[in-house]
Amino acid sequence: MDKTCCPPYTIRLKASDFVPTKEQQRVSRRLERFLDGKLDVQPREQRGASSSGDVSDTRRKTLGAAKSEENKKVEAVMDDLSKNIDQAVQLCIRSGEFPSNMQIPKASVKKVFCARRKKLAEGTEQILYTSNIAFPIAAAIKRIQTSEKEGINSAEGNRLSPETISEMLLSAMHKVGETPDVSIKVCKGHINFLSSAKDSFSDRDVVPNGNISRGANSLDGSETLHAKKDSENHQARKRKLEIHLKRSSFDPEEHELYKRYQLKVHNDKPGHVVESSYRRFLVDSPLIDVQPSGDEKVPPCGFGSFHQQYRIDGRLIAVGVVDILPKCLSSVYLFWDPDYAFLSLGKYSAIQEINWVIENQARCPSLQYYYLGYYIHSCSKMRYKAAYRPSELLCPLRFQWVPFEVARPMLDKKPYVILSDIAISHNQCSLLAGASETLVEPAASEHEDMEQGETNDNFMGCSDEDEDEDEDDDDDDDDDEEMYETESEDSHIESDPGSKDNDINNILIGLYGSQYRYKEMRQIITPVGRKQLEPMLQSYRKVVGAELSERMVYEIN
Repeated sequence: MDKTCCPPYTIRLKASDFVPTKEQQRVSRRLERFLDGKLDVQPREQRGASSSGDVSDTRRKTLGAAKSEENKKVEAVMDDLSKNIDQAVQLCIRSGEFPSNMQIPKASVKKVFCARRKKLAEGTEQILYTSNIAFPIAAAIKRIQTSEKEGINSAEGNRLSPETISEMLLSAMHKVGETPDVSIKVCKGHINFLSSAKDSFSDRDVVPNGNISRGANSLDGSETLHAKKDSENHQARKRKLEIHLKRSSFDPEEHELYKRYQLKVHNDKPGHVVESSYRRFLVDSPLIDVQPSGDEKVPPCGFGSFHQQYRIDGRLIAVGVVDILPKCLSSVYLFWDPDYAFLSLGKYSAIQEINWVIENQARCPSLQYYYLGYYIHSCSKMRYKAAYRPSELLCPLRFQWVPFEVARPMLDKKPYVILSDIAISHNQCSLLAGASETLVEPAASEHEDMEQGETNDNFMGCSDEDEDEDEDDDDDDDDDEEMYETESEDSHIESDPGSKDNDINNILIGLYGSQYRYKEMRQIITPVGRKQLEPMLQSYRKVVGAELSERMVYEIN
């Protein structure tokens, strides 16, 4: 792995510890909205008349003309509402309610979509347009109020908040009259225009990005631009999602979906997606099928390789290939219908597989982990795997699991890292930082020459000032130094660990099952710990000799 450009690390997640991110929660909610018929985005083939999903030129022109006509009507309504607000502002100025020299922009009226309705007008879902003109008016009055040249009463200015101004404008608009066929209400400083019984302009007619909302079965040219017809089709748009887990076997329907996915998403050549290669890749498995036994050692589905199918209204939209083992569910591969790319089925299926592990833990307690295959830090397409937290990476040298958040800083610097070294150093930062850490007499053992690898850079360093203070303390605290004097009269130890005669930096130290040079450990040991350990290391080096101290392991129990 240290020679490859893109070393892969096995990545896993303890299912019971999984905490979904906001993005993962949004993926689940988006699919639920699609199933409920509340998401206007539809599969590509349902957006056009041909099987390939392309709309004919005549059809496109018809829809474009209808969209343009509706947009013109909406813009005309908003323009009339803006003029009415401007007239109301001028009426308030003439009546003395607003300063005569106030400079404000022309009123702007915007269309409101479903996502903002509850924020602007609680308790109503009929709001169509809104204007925030009260806020720039309040700001203009405040500027005039603070000016020394104006004599506006301060108390009166304080009362003119956006909420108050919107109420004043509402009253003035009723006096002006000529309001389009809408009702007007104010809420939190906003002037909101709501649809009346005769109004035909709603979100169901013109939706964001200029698309015309249609029912799920609207392929025969019966689209309508009226809310009434769309409301009648609401129940017909509801969809049913089915998830079915079955033993791994060749399925022609799955193979066809796999070919579409590989050709459109990964741009594979047709010769690479033949049945034989598909069987070798995702059907044939070396795992032995284990049937359910009815006890708590085997889940109801058994152990082995499986295909998990996702269907919407009977249509196969995704297949997740998984291995179910005594301790984990391992995700092997997922392929999905390109027409449903907007549903982020890769993320959704991962959440479903994690939930499957959690649900089956009650029946099979040993089943705890969710494996996401290999993780390559330099591959942007694999970064999503680490988003399922808290995940762990497997050290390829010592086969120890290391939290991803601990390993990530080093993986950002270089592709191949001995992850267990990072984990041990991370643990030492916590264990050795305590002032209560006790260092006992060493037990030296022979150790053959070994390659130590690269020095880790993620130690918690101490400042130079702390080291200087530590060395000063060594000179002043004679009582502590007496504790480590040897029986020989000439055994006085220099306090500088890097001096020529007492260089202890390369002494090999054993700690928590791993070996380190002292120069690698020194940065993570507290001043108190160094004060105790360095005299012992210098005595040890003097006894065994400089050469042997770099080959024998000085064990810290």
